[in-house]
Amino acid sequence: MRQRVAITGSSGLIGSALSAFLRARGDEVVRLVRRPPEEPDEVQWDPAAGVLDPADLEGVTAAVNLAGAGVGDHRWTPDYQQQILASRVDSTTTLVRALVDLDHPVRLVSGSAVGFYGDRGDEVLTEQSAPGEGFLTEVVLAWEAAADPAREAGLPVALSRTGLVLAAGGGAMARMVPLARLGINGPLGSGRQWWPWISLRDTVAGLVWLIDHPELTGPVNLVGPQPERQRQVASELGRQLHRPALLPAPAFGIRAVLGGFADEVLTSKRVMPNLLQDSGFQYTDTTVGSAIHAALHG
Repeated sequence: MRQRVAITGSSGLIGSALSAFLRARGDEVVRLVRRPPEEPDEVQWDPAAGVLDPADLEGVTAAVNLAGAGVGDHRWTPDYQQQILASRVDSTTTLVRALVDLDHPVRLVSGSAVGFYGDRGDEVLTEQSAPGEGFLTEVVLAWEAAADPAREAGLPVALSRTGLVLAAGGGAMARMVPLARLGINGPLGSGRQWWPWISLRDTVAGLVWLIDHPELTGPVNLVGPQPERQRQVASELGRQLHRPALLPAPAFGIRAVLGGFADEVLTSKRVMPNLLQDSGFQYTDTTVGSAIHAALHG
């Protein structure tokens, strides 16, 4: 059945790829933008002010909420930390309020992140695991809670706890590839921390799977089928670029460069996608090598 899907954060790495995929399969996309609309598929909203006219969402069958300030875009000053938090909570609250006011149920896939789990060493983490500690955990808890009114109103809500998306144009790879080309993409810190990677095309496919399966509700780990240690990810990237991945970056140096965001790169999250796999989802990229190849060569 052809769907009409509203997307926040549609200009970002994941949102733009998701929009293109949905259009290619014949769905209609409604992109929520903060500036005056320039295209027929755009609708203006102001999440900071809580402004979104429910009439602009008439006929929408699903909504995917991807809006939020990038956690790795700037140093984590107190002001930017507040922006990271507010941008997610405000966008979710505003979207949910409009969806609840509609006279028909809408499937909501609301963005979340594996930051929920904090730094957990070698512990295997599933959707049933308790939250961790730290700034990103606090952000995710507030972000997910902002979607509660939709669930309480009877809407089918999935929370897509997304991992480290491997794509050359953004995310962790945008920082890793230039270093790897110079041969200095070695272990970050100990290099033993687990990275819950996922390819961009599997991220998009996973979101589409959640759109199409409204029976999947609650948190869903949107990560690859097998997490890898950071040193293995770096080594594989170096191998595919024909560059060594030996020179380590000490934790204190990473913190000096990245500030608070360093905790996201240095912490260990061995996250497994139990619900996604149990529901029958099939990955295109089952290994980190395949995901890196897709990121580098399309």
